Amino acid sequence: MKIKKTFGYLFLLGIMLSMGSSFAQETFPKNDVLDARPDRVALTHATIVTAPTQVLENAMLVIQDGKVVSVQAGNQVPNGYLEIDLSGRYIYPSFIDMFGEYGQPEVKRPPFRNPVLSREQIQSNTKGPYNANEAIKSQYNSSENFTVDKKLASKWRAQGFGAVASIRRDGIARGTAALVALGEDTENNLVINSKVADHYSFDKGTSTQDYPISAMGTIALLRQTFYDAKWYGAQTDSPFSDLSLDAMLVNGNLPKIMEADGWLTALRADKIADEFGFEFIIKGGGDEYQRIMEVKDMKAPMIIPIDFPKAYDVSDPYITKKITLADLKHWELAPTNPASLEKNSIPFAITSFPPENLPDFLKNLRKSVAYGLSKTAALSSLTTVPAKWLGVDQDMGTLEAGKMANFIVTDGDLFEPGTQIMDNWIEGKPYVVNEPISESILGEYDLSVGGLKAVLSIIGKGPKYQAELTLTDGSKEKVEFKMDGDLPVLKFTVKGSQYNLKGWTKQEKGMTVLNGTGTLNFGEDQPWTARMKEKGRGTLGAQKIQDKGPVDLGEVFYPFLAFGSPEKIASRSILITDVTVWTNEDEGILMDTDVLLENGKIAKIGTDLSAKDALVLDGTGKHLTPGIIDEHSHIALGGINEMAPNSGMVRMQDVIDPDDPGIYRALAGGVVAAQLLHGSSDPIGGQSALVKFKWGEDAKGLLIQGADPFIKFALGENVKRSKNNVSIRFPRSLMGVEQFYTNAFTEALDYKKEWDAYRSLGTKEKRTAVEPRKNILHETMLEILEKKRFITAHSYQDKEMLMLMEVAERFGFALNTFTHALEGYRIADRMKEHGVGGSTFSDRWNYKWEARNGTPYNAPIMDREGVVTALNSDSGETMRHLNHEAAKMVRYGGLTPEEALKMVTLNPARLLHLDDTMGSIKVGKSADVVLWTGDPLSLYSKPEKTIIEGAIYFDLAKDAQLRRENSKERARLLKKMEGLEGTENVSTRISLERLEFHCESLEMQY
Repeated sequence: MKIKKTFGYLFLLGIMLSMGSSFAQETFPKNDVLDARPDRVALTHATIVTAPTQVLENAMLVIQDGKVVSVQAGNQVPNGYLEIDLSGRYIYPSFIDMFGEYGQPEVKRPPFRNPVLSREQIQSNTKGPYNANEAIKSQYNSSENFTVDKKLASKWRAQGFGAVASIRRDGIARGTAALVALGEDTENNLVINSKVADHYSFDKGTSTQDYPISAMGTIALLRQTFYDAKWYGAQTDSPFSDLSLDAMLVNGNLPKIMEADGWLTALRADKIADEFGFEFIIKGGGDEYQRIMEVKDMKAPMIIPIDFPKAYDVSDPYITKKITLADLKHWELAPTNPASLEKNSIPFAITSFPPENLPDFLKNLRKSVAYGLSKTAALSSLTTVPAKWLGVDQDMGTLEAGKMANFIVTDGDLFEPGTQIMDNWIEGKPYVVNEPISESILGEYDLSVGGLKAVLSIIGKGPKYQAELTLTDGSKEKVEFKMDGDLPVLKFTVKGSQYNLKGWTKQEKGMTVLNGTGTLNFGEDQPWTARMKEKGRGTLGAQKIQDKGPVDLGEVFYPFLAFGSPEKIASRSILITDVTVWTNEDEGILMDTDVLLENGKIAKIGTDLSAKDALVLDGTGKHLTPGIIDEHSHIALGGINEMAPNSGMVRMQDVIDPDDPGIYRALAGGVVAAQLLHGSSDPIGGQSALVKFKWGEDAKGLLIQGADPFIKFALGENVKRSKNNVSIRFPRSLMGVEQFYTNAFTEALDYKKEWDAYRSLGTKEKRTAVEPRKNILHETMLEILEKKRFITAHSYQDKEMLMLMEVAERFGFALNTFTHALEGYRIADRMKEHGVGGSTFSDRWNYKWEARNGTPYNAPIMDREGVVTALNSDSGETMRHLNHEAAKMVRYGGLTPEEALKMVTLNPARLLHLDDTMGSIKVGKSADVVLWTGDPLSLYSKPEKTIIEGAIYFDLAKDAQLRRENSKERARLLKKMEGLEGTENVSTRISLERLEFHCESLEMQY
């Protein structure tokens, strides 16, 4: 039997869809007449794309019982097979989505609960022998909760998908994904593989436990959980059951997929994977092009969305001003992301995620192709790549003998604008996506109904009909026209009268005649006739839209926001001549001196220096100082506070945000480095990050390599939660704070004893012994006790500072720094004796009760007592003028200008153990210097150039140039968006403002 792709074809598809598949589960009872007809079909005369690089013209696809029998050139149909002639059609393998939520229960987030003011939830509320943290849901299996959603499945099929790896997006460890077919059958028949991947994220999901509350806490929890799973699996006789860890072990060989929301979190995920010796497949955020080399260096496979941002409504100038340059540029460059990955040989699959993007998927896929993605890579990213990564490439991904008959039929090249998907076959069952038009219907007709006579024109656009009437007076009216099977249906209004017509078709002398009965204004029946007088007027088949492709694309900036540059800033040789040099060394202030910077170091200091190929800067009338160092800062971080009382396991380096514009502002104030600290919510906070402000580098590039590690402790009212009257978290008093520290260090020593005992075992004994559990919190505490990590303690009152010094001495180590230390002047002699430094505010006090006894004389008093004393900001705004804060010390306490400057340069370098390379201008030290327009302590001076390791990261003249270029770039992008309203969807955009973090800030994941 042979049929053409007409209405009979659609009718046949309907019959086939209702047929029982040989794949049907035989254990299910049958409640109707058995239909044992085999579904043997030969689709002939098609262009068949069997694989991304293999195309057969005028070929035949033979399927039986939901499987591919053969794909071959030629169209000799085997006996017993139904032939479907697909002349002019294309066949592609159906798409596979590696990251979807199809068929999973809705994840309902709990109502917001302010963790600062509400009673804490310290333990898990999950019932059963599961992990101690609710966010670890690795026991979840998506296949056990999968439910068919026919309406949603049809939307997936309309975009070309035949299967999806379905996961419930809830928790940090989310459990397994199931690969399911997007057909309409029972769940048993549609689950292709019950476990194809193990999923993770940085989102705690529905967990209501306080910990974790931040991105850094999430990372710490995930790291500890991976260590716990390894340890738990090594137990031969575990004293407890943890079904969550059991599941992680059972699913350990599955591909691990980590959801990241952008390139920055992708790098964080890859760092975790490297620590544990496995590889994450990372679901990215679509912005990988912004840091493509860093993404390439991960060597990690990616799953990328193509949910490109809509154009913005730029008609309101006040709102337009609130759109950042970064958002404008991302709108333009986001479609280049897939091509950028391909160009850099980064393996990737494409996903339709997020769900709201599904209706625009094909449009965005074609846009990606127009913006440089090859058709081969586009198809492989949706077929062979996901099939291989999910371990099902023997069953799907290409059209080969023995594989699943999952394919789509299109009316042209899939990646060309205007091409329509006609059908999507799932497991050998056809599902109509777009009904094809009947070419015999197209043409011009003389229409007569009642007293109305007009010319009816019917044309085809893609799979749709369009029709209009031309009246005798030449006017035109739109007609709603469709075919209901073989029955024409028309609806139109002429001069206020509404016509509703339905009828049938017949052929007379090779021309189509439409006639039947209708109504006028829903009244009496009206016979009607439309006789064709001219055939085939209009466009047949898919309407091909000419796409102009990308034009006038801007460049990627590093970092990707205002004041970024197309190239990363590099070190160079710089000769600064005839400048006043504040050395911070015994030489003091040198007049009319030359300083040569080479290879990132201070190479020479003298007069009449010269250097080949060096950039020469005239320093006449200017001053050169060491770069300013902020001992206490919270800029460039994605979170500040974790809520565990002992948060020593979290690391600030895990949440460094190199795209924080605060970095550029700090450079504009002459700041070259800082200690990025945890907040003050906990007695023991997270591990610090010491960074240099290398504008344009990634998070790793900001870290000061080889720097000593530090950690934040906190004293005072914050740690005992004095603002929370219902808190149950220990400690709840200042006495409890002391005991808390004692407990933490005692537990660390017990941990050490356990490991020492294990390590002392002989080789034979170790074979039968189990390693103690690795505890990343206790290991951090041990680093302090072993003088490998150093404490910066948030403090105000002298009594608490005295207490912490006593605790430290009891455990045999010294504190490094009391930061803030507003009452340090009262106990400066004791601080000197202990060996602890003080980093304080210049004149900020009395902003809360425990800060009431501060004084601007604090720093000079500590300094003169012999305490290493620095001034800090704890504020992105104050950081920009730390030189002015230092100048206040000349007024308060009578310090010399050199002594005052050291409080923001050499002294913080000493506190951070960086003074061997930073803090003064000395041959051999790092070329971290600032060229000022005048005296650095003057209100009227500005940093002309801020230099880090010989690279100019801020330049006053370049800043003015960048402002002009940024303004020009904004204007270009806004002009490009102007007028798009009406031609495509636009949205109102007000870019999110970055919050300024301080000690008490919270980043809450609720």
